[in-house]
Amino acid sequence: MTYILGINAYHGDSSACLIHEGRIVAAAEEERFRRIKHWAGFPSEAIKYCLADAGIDLGDVQHVAINQDAKANIWKKMSFTLASRPDLSMVLDRIKNKRERANALDELATSVGVDFKGELHEVEHHLAHLSSAFHVSPFDEAVVVSVDGFGDFASAAWGYGRNGQIDIDDKVYFPHSLGIFYQALTQWLGFPHYGDEYKVMGLAPYGQPNFMDEMRRIVLQQPDGSFKLSLDYFRHHKEKVEYEWENGEPSVGRLFSNALVELLGPARQKSEELAQRHKDIARSVQAMYEEAFFHLLNALHKRHGGEALCLAGGCAMNSVANGKVYRNTPFKKVYIQSAAGDAGGAIGAAYAVWHKLGGKRGFVMDHSYWGPHFPDADFGALLDKHAADLQAQSCVVKHVPDEAMLCEKTAEAIADGKVIGWFQGRMEWGPRALGNRSILGDPRRADMKDILNLKIKRRESFRPFAPSILREAVSDWFEQDDDVPFMMQVYPIRAGKQSLIPAVTHVDGSGRLQTVNDQTNPRYHRLISTFCKMTGVPIVLNTSFNENEPVVCRPEQALDCFLRTKMDVLVLGNWIISRI
Repeated sequence: MTYILGINAYHGDSSACLIHEGRIVAAAEEERFRRIKHWAGFPSEAIKYCLADAGIDLGDVQHVAINQDAKANIWKKMSFTLASRPDLSMVLDRIKNKRERANALDELATSVGVDFKGELHEVEHHLAHLSSAFHVSPFDEAVVVSVDGFGDFASAAWGYGRNGQIDIDDKVYFPHSLGIFYQALTQWLGFPHYGDEYKVMGLAPYGQPNFMDEMRRIVLQQPDGSFKLSLDYFRHHKEKVEYEWENGEPSVGRLFSNALVELLGPARQKSEELAQRHKDIARSVQAMYEEAFFHLLNALHKRHGGEALCLAGGCAMNSVANGKVYRNTPFKKVYIQSAAGDAGGAIGAAYAVWHKLGGKRGFVMDHSYWGPHFPDADFGALLDKHAADLQAQSCVVKHVPDEAMLCEKTAEAIADGKVIGWFQGRMEWGPRALGNRSILGDPRRADMKDILNLKIKRRESFRPFAPSILREAVSDWFEQDDDVPFMMQVYPIRAGKQSLIPAVTHVDGSGRLQTVNDQTNPRYHRLISTFCKMTGVPIVLNTSFNENEPVVCRPEQALDCFLRTKMDVLVLGNWIISRI
């Protein structure tokens, strides 16, 4: 009866995962409980949730695994410090951070209220990433790749996984990093917040790759498939860059140097209008990342062969590049779990320890629904409590326990152009809303994107919304027939279908699809099937259930979002709340 608690602590997207006899019991990110995006620090609330969901306390846990190891790559750290002689304040700051991170067991006992009597395992950051993908994948063996910002003094690692074993071939060490390249250029483009890289991905199709000569001066591809940075364009290796990771939203200071400004021109200010030049640079940044990424993947395929590839690390969130793997490499199968970034390190640390202890493989993570869930009675009690608020906004509340009728009424509302809040089952693991904490709309309406931004999302006009599609209909609508349950790949939509679903077709004719399977999310599948019977389109527009905040976790958060926005309909379990 082995329980292993996996933790991603002191990184962005702090999280926890509990596995029992090699199978996931529960997993969640701390931001969902704290209500602060990308919350960094110690994931005390996520840990409490995981233990409570399993009906155990910390005394029942035999092993705690954390996705960092202060001893990892120690000789690389020492040689860099001796050779580079970085700013003293930078060195002292890193020592201070290491000391703060050394008290994980104390924080665990304080937050949970029970002393931990088992064994603490420190798992090197990139091994945790690799494990988070390979050990829960459907593959017996695969090439495994982690590409990130930095963790334990490395920015990338790769090798080969076979059964329960991962053999790491090589790594890219500090200060070289594709993640830092993308983050620094994201800052230059006027998107300063942690996690803003997805905005550059969304902006890139509006530009042309006219700055590739400049990009190739910044990122230097190596003959062995790896990469280096031209460090003159960066600050992180020689100066103290402000990093704030403790108990709040992560904040990262300016990573690029004045030399980058001399190369590309003045950095765009956050409030400055996006010019075509900015769009062209965004496209060039994405193209440079892809060039280096596929250079690495092709070198690894030449070395190892095989059809299967597992990707992890923050850069594995680059769904545009992920969608081009089949076109640009010989790999035929790809697995990327739903929390590929640092949050996924909680799962990876736990599984790395499970296999270190001799545990067998057998679990495949084919869905992301590992978070909190609530009984129907909770929804009814919540709606009774807020009856006056609902009445004041002219809302009608109906209980519809028949699932077919619930899906029919919801599908009708979507087809009528209404914006739907859809709150069902267990919360998703990872940053994507995948049909349990989602806002839904009609993909056929060219104005649906504007409607969503006006009523709720208020985000940049260049950012696309995603399609959720019935798994069995993928090949009819996309130029690819693949399982993409976690919305981690962008594929071209068939030319003849693009005009039918303009709300989820990006400017380049692509869509970041989510395939919906009737085995892993039967209610969501039934809703889309019902919509398809009404309209002939097996797709709904799906975006995250939030308004400039973390995705909603609890029903009261969903109701609050509904009441403070112009959302038309809220479906809480079997309850339908409609504005008239």
